[in-house]
Amino acid sequence: MSKEHDLGQKIFEEVGGMGNVSKIAHCMTRVRLGIKDTDKVNVEGLKKAPGVLGVVEDDTLQIIVGPGFVNKVAGAMCDMAGVKLGETLPDNLDENLTQSSAKSGKDLVEERAAAIKAEMKKKQNSSSGFKRLLKSVSNIFVPLIPGFVGAGLIAGIAAILFNNIQAGNLDVGTWMQYVTLLNVIKNGIFYFLVIYVGINTAQEFGGTPVLGGAVGGITLLIGVTPELPIKNIFNGSNMVAGQGGIIGVLLAVYLLCVLEKFLRKWIPNSLDIILTPMLALLIIGLFTIFIIMPFAGVISTSLVGSINWIIAKGGLFAGFVLGTLFLPMVMLGLHQVLTPIHVEMIAQQGYTILLPMLAMAGAGQVGAAIAIWMRCRKNKPLINMIKGGLPVGILGIGEPLIYGVTIPLGKPFITACIGGGIGGAAIGYFGNVGAIAIGPSGVALIPLIANGSWFEYVIGLLVAYIGGFILTYLWGVPKDAMEAVEE
Repeated sequence: MSKEHDLGQKIFEEVGGMGNVSKIAHCMTRVRLGIKDTDKVNVEGLKKAPGVLGVVEDDTLQIIVGPGFVNKVAGAMCDMAGVKLGETLPDNLDENLTQSSAKSGKDLVEERAAAIKAEMKKKQNSSSGFKRLLKSVSNIFVPLIPGFVGAGLIAGIAAILFNNIQAGNLDVGTWMQYVTLLNVIKNGIFYFLVIYVGINTAQEFGGTPVLGGAVGGITLLIGVTPELPIKNIFNGSNMVAGQGGIIGVLLAVYLLCVLEKFLRKWIPNSLDIILTPMLALLIIGLFTIFIIMPFAGVISTSLVGSINWIIAKGGLFAGFVLGTLFLPMVMLGLHQVLTPIHVEMIAQQGYTILLPMLAMAGAGQVGAAIAIWMRCRKNKPLINMIKGGLPVGILGIGEPLIYGVTIPLGKPFITACIGGGIGGAAIGYFGNVGAIAIGPSGVALIPLIANGSWFEYVIGLLVAYIGGFILTYLWGVPKDAMEAVEE
C-alpha cells in the first residue's frame, strides 16, 4: 500500500471509522472531515499518526499533513469511501470498519467521553457568534484565492511591461497591446469581484447564489453616467460605482438572504418562484443603492484610511506588532477578519500594505527551523520534519513548520514569532510596501509586490529569517530536542 493510503486508513480508524465521516475535503495543507459524532474521535491518536503534523478542531476536523501530500491523502480516502471530494458519505458506509475502530478505541472513549463532550460544547458556546462570523468570512473568500493569485501574477507581468515601456526599453506600439490584453484577463477577476463575493456570500448564508451575485453587480451601477447620475440621499452628491466596496456587498447580500427566507415562508408555493426573487432583488437592490452603498462607503474609506495612518505613523512599531502577533491570530482563527480588509485596500488603492508585514511571520518560522536544524542534528525525526517543511515554508506555506516543529517544541514558536516581528518592523520602516493580490506569502509573494518595492520586501524577508534564526539559536531550542533520537 502507498503512504497516502496507509495514512488515510489510519485517519479513518482514529476518527471512529468511515461511518463516522460525513464529508471529505481538503485545502492546501489540511484534510478536512465532517464528523458525525465527535465523541468517537481519538484526537491524541490522530496527532501521533505518522505523517500527521497537527490537528485542528473546528466545525470540521482538520488534519494537517502538508502541501502536495494532502491531495493524495484526501484522494485516497475518497477512493476508499467510493465518493468524490465534498460529497456526502452514505450513512451505512463500511459499518465493519466503524465497529472495529470503535471497539479499538472504546476504553479511551469511555474514559474521556464526558470531558470531550463538555469541551466541545464549551468551544461552541464560547465561540458561537464571533467565531461563526469569522468562519463564514473564510468560506466566502478562501475559494477566491486561486483567482486572486492567478490574476495578481498576470497584473504583475503587465506592470513590469508597462514600466519598461515608460522607461523606453520597449516599443509602445508593439508591447502596449500585450499590456492591454493582460489587464483584460486580470480584470475578469478584480473588476467583477463584487459579483463573485455576492455569489459566495449568498451560498454561505443560505440564499440563492445568483441573486447574491446580482446584488454584488448592482454596486457597479452599470448604466449610470455623469449625464444620468444617481444622487446620494444623504448629501446630494453623485453616487460612484463600487462605493461601499466589498464590505457593502457582504452586508447587502446577508440582508438579501434574511429577506429571501422571510418571503419564502409567506409567499404561496405556486407564486414563490416568480415573486420571491423579484421582490428580494428589488427591495435589497434599492436598499443597497440608497442606504448600504453610502453607509458602507464611509466605513470602508475610514477603515482603509485609518490603517494607512496607523502604519504610516507607527512605522517600525506597527510592523513589529503585526509581524509578531499574526501567527497567534491564525491559530485562534482571528486572521479571517483581515481578508475583506485586504480586498478593500486593493480595490481602493491597488494594493494592501498589511500583507507584506503579516507575511514576515512565516519567515520568522523559517529562520527558527534552520536554527533548530543546526542545534538538533542528532534528532533524526525532527530533522526529517524540518527537511520536509522548510522548502514549502520558504515559499510561504508555514503550517508544516508551525505544527510539526515550532509549536510542539514550545519556545521556538515564541522566538520565531518575534523574528517575524523584526521582519515586520523592517517593512514598516520602509513604508508603502504593498501586495496587489492576497494568497501567497514568503518568496512566492515577491511577484505580487506593488510599486517596484520587491527589493524592500526581500530585505524584510532576510531580516525575519535572521531574526528568527538568532533568537531561536541562542534561546529557543529545548535541551531535550538536542538529544540523539533515531528513526
